[in-house]
Amino acid sequence: MSFEEAHNVSDAMQALTYDRETDPWENSTGLRKTEVERPRIDETSDYHDRSQVLIKPIMTGFCGSDRGIWFRSAFKDMIFKSLERDKKSSRVIGHELLGRVVEIGTDARRQYGLEVGDVVTTESHIPCGVCYQCRIGDTHVCADDKIIGISEDGCFAELVKLPAKNLWRTDITKIRPEVAAIQEPFGNAVHACTKVNLRGKRVAIVGCGTIGLFAVAVARAMGANYIIGVEPMESHAEMARRLGADVVLRPQLQNGSKDKPHKSDPELTERIRKLTDGVGVDVALEMSGVNSSVNNAIHAVRRGGDVILFGLKSGDAVIENFDRLIVDGISLHSVIGRRIFETWHITRHLLESRDPNIHDLIWEVILKRGEGTMFDFRDYDAGDFQKAITTYPKVVIRY
Repeated sequence: MSFEEAHNVSDAMQALTYDRETDPWENSTGLRKTEVERPRIDETSDYHDRSQVLIKPIMTGFCGSDRGIWFRSAFKDMIFKSLERDKKSSRVIGHELLGRVVEIGTDARRQYGLEVGDVVTTESHIPCGVCYQCRIGDTHVCADDKIIGISEDGCFAELVKLPAKNLWRTDITKIRPEVAAIQEPFGNAVHACTKVNLRGKRVAIVGCGTIGLFAVAVARAMGANYIIGVEPMESHAEMARRLGADVVLRPQLQNGSKDKPHKSDPELTERIRKLTDGVGVDVALEMSGVNSSVNNAIHAVRRGGDVILFGLKSGDAVIENFDRLIVDGISLHSVIGRRIFETWHITRHLLESRDPNIHDLIWEVILKRGEGTMFDFRDYDAGDFQKAITTYPKVVIRY
């Protein structure tokens, strides 16, 4: 789409949205395909538009966060507070993007060298740039960031308007578009797997959902010597094995016991120790956020080992035998998002490389070569889409 075409179209566009007025949070599910106002760059009305870019999506990924919005289990406060701020009732959802630049603000072109036609993806967290964390380089934990598709309108739409500072050029001759669209969640796994050195280590990945599956492949690429997956669903366990897990164990106590949902699985711990010469793994990555899985990860790790906490659930959690963390010298590391843009550089190298071939593994194992995992935006049907997002670890929308 040329600059002129972008300005000679209807003021409305199609988008997948959540509307707090038509769909009360407590008794609704899903996203509606509706008409919303088409974003524009107008530097005369708003000087901020000088640093903004209009992007036409090529493909977008449906995230676990989006699933939380779909089933109304996450992000209510962030969405509602941002709608109050913007004096709006609806939010365009979506933050995993591959798209083509169609219009550029003056500063965006001058500072970042962007041109119409460039293919880009985006970091989903928009850092403020002025808080303490941003000023010392920790932009991934900005104190006042906004999140695309949650506190700002997202990319499940015919056009999306984003700040140039968030964009990341992508070469789709080296990374196929379906895989390029999900670089952002893949980057979560990269961040988790680079928190500590995995080379030569024995690693447990507790929870092989989408990011856990990515983490299996990344851990193998990062030189992990032995990878143990922990996953109750056989379909995901099989994918973990194909992605590089040496063995995948099923917890006997899923979600803890009835009276103690935080309780770890002692049989699982014993099996992991038998596989590691009675020592335990060097590093455990907890990828589900379930309280019992957090304790499984802590119990699986050796004395002096590291536990990477990525899985997220709201509310309180109970840590079993808290004194063991201190007495055994176990280190806990929390991971959120991606280090901007350090993680993106590593992500690019991992996906463009064919040794190891993580790129093709994602396409073949996680995206199943597009069989059942690809949906056309123009043909969106909420029922069919819900079936897919509850069946496959990752779904991609084509535009």
